Amino acid sequence: MTETIVLTAEMVAVMGILGLTIFLFAFEVVRVDVAAVCIMVLLGLTSMLPGYDGLIPVEHLFDGFSSNAVISIIAVMIIGAGLDKTGIMSQLAGKILKYGGRTESRIIAIISATVGVISSFMQNIGAAALFLPVVTRIARRGNLPISRLLMPMGFCAILGGTMTMVGSSPLILLNDLIQTSNRTLPSTVDQMQSFSLFSVSPIGLVMLVSGILYFIFLGRYVLPVVKDKPQEMGSTLQYFSEVYGISGQVFEARITADSPLAGTLISEIGSAGRGGWIVAVRTGDELTVAPSGDTPLWEGTDLAIMGPLESVEAFCRDQALELSKEMDVFSEILSPTAAGITEVVVPPDSNVIGQSIKELAVRQRYGATVLAIFRIDQVIDRDLPEFVVQAGDTLVLHARWKNIAPIAENNDFAVVTDFPRDDTRPNKLPHAIIFFVITLGLILFSDMLLSAALMTGAIGMIISGVLRIDEAYQSIGWQSVFLLASLIPLGLAVETTGTAAWIAQQTLVMMGDVPIWVLQTMVAVLATIFTLLMSNVGATVLLVPLAVNIAVGAGGDPAVFALTVALATSNSFLIPTHQVNALIMGPGGYRVTDFIKAGGMMTILFLVIMMVMLNLLF
Repeated sequence: MTETIVLTAEMVAVMGILGLTIFLFAFEVVRVDVAAVCIMVLLGLTSMLPGYDGLIPVEHLFDGFSSNAVISIIAVMIIGAGLDKTGIMSQLAGKILKYGGRTESRIIAIISATVGVISSFMQNIGAAALFLPVVTRIARRGNLPISRLLMPMGFCAILGGTMTMVGSSPLILLNDLIQTSNRTLPSTVDQMQSFSLFSVSPIGLVMLVSGILYFIFLGRYVLPVVKDKPQEMGSTLQYFSEVYGISGQVFEARITADSPLAGTLISEIGSAGRGGWIVAVRTGDELTVAPSGDTPLWEGTDLAIMGPLESVEAFCRDQALELSKEMDVFSEILSPTAAGITEVVVPPDSNVIGQSIKELAVRQRYGATVLAIFRIDQVIDRDLPEFVVQAGDTLVLHARWKNIAPIAENNDFAVVTDFPRDDTRPNKLPHAIIFFVITLGLILFSDMLLSAALMTGAIGMIISGVLRIDEAYQSIGWQSVFLLASLIPLGLAVETTGTAAWIAQQTLVMMGDVPIWVLQTMVAVLATIFTLLMSNVGATVLLVPLAVNIAVGAGGDPAVFALTVALATSNSFLIPTHQVNALIMGPGGYRVTDFIKAGGMMTILFLVIMMVMLNLLF
């Protein structure tokens, strides 16, 4: 078996620091990244003890900030921001919403399955980072709590990493560790064979499907509902309602064969009932926001009508329109993140003074609908086409946010309401795709260090103009960076002082003479515990040799025991120490207790499925 390890004062100290770390994380005495930095500093202070060099060499205390894992995280965040800047993530969000609708379970299934498959061929942190902006957009457009979407996405990104031998760092390392262990195997034991790319695919596939089903059926019980931070849109709409009597809610209706609107023009309609406006139409495949007055209407034409529900319902009844229960056709183009209401003031030196709204041609020039005009203390919402503009008038417009930007740049108007500025660069999509493919190629088909391969793509995004350098800095989640970089020295201390090996040995001694599958299960549980306290790579490097020796001594298959460790080190759902969990913690507004609640059952499910599948396949 293994040489007996004697408990030392260093091990006791490290276990005390481990206990303190778990306490700080579990009870959130301070924010988790602050707690991690405190632990790192505490490790450094141990070198101040007289005659002692410290639990880890001080010169290696900050190595985590230049580690492969941390640099990889920074790079994938930049790559993800670059892809999002091209608008491709917005399109993908629209597709998911189109097929998933606004049903939480369907959206969770589609997002989780997509991320899981992608993470099987690239690092799961990369897949999660790429989909973070997608999930954010979907949550806003579908009016769903982001906290109920991000955790399933993150967990399934981790599960997807078990589908191939390149899906996670432990599995990538496994074959090298097996070759190293082969050199020390007794001559009576057959040499272990390396695993092929898809050796673990059946196991990973079952895990991914089980994870998706877990959130579909039990998500309502285990997922937290965190109130989204952005509340400004609601207060803005309330403001427009109180000041102008304008409702910002948009409804969708279709012109039927019996409708008197069929064959007419937009200008013949006027307002859609009292306080209602037609803000967009779709005829065939042509979709127009702020349609002009000469836009024809036909049977089958879809209308986007903004106004109070009662007014819109009355208008639809009077005009024989088919009112839809939810937005479908216009869900993407008129979502709150894509369009809304804004105020535009006419300054004293404006060239539009003295012109009528009709002469301004706001619809044709800017793609905006004039909802009302505010002059001194009067709100005008009738006969707007003939209204003559004066200095100081406030025009209340509904338009896509990207159409508000040209108005804001025009000196004839002053946009006084803040609006989300659409700074996408769709023309840079080919550059982003090229560097993304180069990055994937380097990861899959070269021996280049993961961080170097990912940073190649990140730098490519910057030098090609997909992303500006200041935007790259802003895209980095520094909480995740400091959390992981500060925990790496703790993992180093656990390894170098022999604490991990001592804990493992004591666990095995307590078990005594038990069946092989029980030993294998305990190895899996041990690996799960270790990966919560240190990096999954460190846990794999430490435990694979130990697992191989246990298997040889017990008469089991050492390769299966080694694979058990490499898979179990992905079982990291209980606390946000895994890179993916750290990445989604801030955007999702999660607390450590949220991970414990949802991750507890997932951890057990992972262990059960892994053990059953390993023993069925091997």
